[in-house]
Amino acid sequence: MSDRQPDRLRLRTSPAALILMGGGARAAYQVGVLKAVAALLRDVRRGLDPGIAQGQNPFPILVGTSAGAINATALACRADNFQDAVAQLVQVWENFHADQVYRSDLFGVVRSGARWISLLSLGWIVRRSLRARPRSLLDNEPLRDLLTRMIDFPRIDLALERGYLRALAVGASSYSSGRHVTFYQALNDHAFPNKMQRVSVRARIGVPHLLASSAIPFMFPAVQLDLAPAHAGGLEFFGDGSMRQLSPASPAIHLGAERIMVIGVGQTGNPGVLPNFDTAEYPSLAQVAGHTLSTIFLDALASDVERLEKMNQIAEQLPVALQRATGVRPIETLSISPSRRIDGIASDYIAELPRPIRALLEGIGTYQSSGAGLASYLLFEAPFTRALIDLGYRDALARRDAVLAFLTERREPQQTDGSRVVVV
Repeated sequence: MSDRQPDRLRLRTSPAALILMGGGARAAYQVGVLKAVAALLRDVRRGLDPGIAQGQNPFPILVGTSAGAINATALACRADNFQDAVAQLVQVWENFHADQVYRSDLFGVVRSGARWISLLSLGWIVRRSLRARPRSLLDNEPLRDLLTRMIDFPRIDLALERGYLRALAVGASSYSSGRHVTFYQALNDHAFPNKMQRVSVRARIGVPHLLASSAIPFMFPAVQLDLAPAHAGGLEFFGDGSMRQLSPASPAIHLGAERIMVIGVGQTGNPGVLPNFDTAEYPSLAQVAGHTLSTIFLDALASDVERLEKMNQIAEQLPVALQRATGVRPIETLSISPSRRIDGIASDYIAELPRPIRALLEGIGTYQSSGAGLASYLLFEAPFTRALIDLGYRDALARRDAVLAFLTERREPQQTDGSRVVVV
């Protein structure tokens, strides 16, 4: 007489990539989704192989842009234990203050933002008196200190060597050449298509790469990175990687991903108009800036996911031999995005911004719903980031079955016969 052991789940073995896009403080939503993923794996741990219960990394390929690059790198340096990595991210994002990312005191704001605006509006008068021209609206030097404390970069090499991680990639956009550059860290070189102003550089990811990738245009200063000897030109100035990023999923595919989980920070579909919003009123500078940033951060990802889904439909109709010959193969995709408008949430938390920052933004039209989109990128304050973490957590749990199907598979039950174990 034989007994059957209960079914057990295991992580799927086909290479999976996690793509985290940018969006400043909006990236707290990603942390909420990851918190839910970690919780789902814990909840089913009794049916899982020991590796999952111990925190095995379900995403060996990590791709991030802007604030998403910071989250991806934090996961990479703790790829030996996914649960610990997510717990650290949650700890940081649930306790954020703006002064951890940029100077929010009066002197710091006057030194950068007020002078920058003055130079824009009265430059023909004051340009001679401003010898050191400010480079951005805000000074994000505090972020450098946070990244140094938060991320143990040498652990990325260790994770690669021990097989917990296959690759980490972060994107940045060159103001000098106009190219979008994917910096990736892996044990081996990978072939990326160098076309449409896109190039790739194998590098050891560090603080400068993350500062460059997350340098929101106009808000934060550009960062100088060295491309030599990989590409001609040497030193170039870089800004946020979401700019000119035509295909956010491309790096993951060329790094060998067969499955891609995408966490966006913008609501898909038709979100409608924000409440208390006067559509007849001429748009403020803050509204225009927020709309521009949304175009940079949100539209490319939505378009790329839609394009990938269409390519999957085509690839699935092709015979395997033709797929190999043409290099076209289906890529399983799971996309999770906010169920609510993040700028709508931000409008409830603008008062949480430090007073000098709030005054600066109000000067260009950020009040109530007007300009809340712009504020949402700078609201590195715990009440707002916790609200986004909660939203991401709920959205991911609402798709529990899809998430678990993407991450895990059932191992065939085993039949015992005396001392032998027979796989059936």
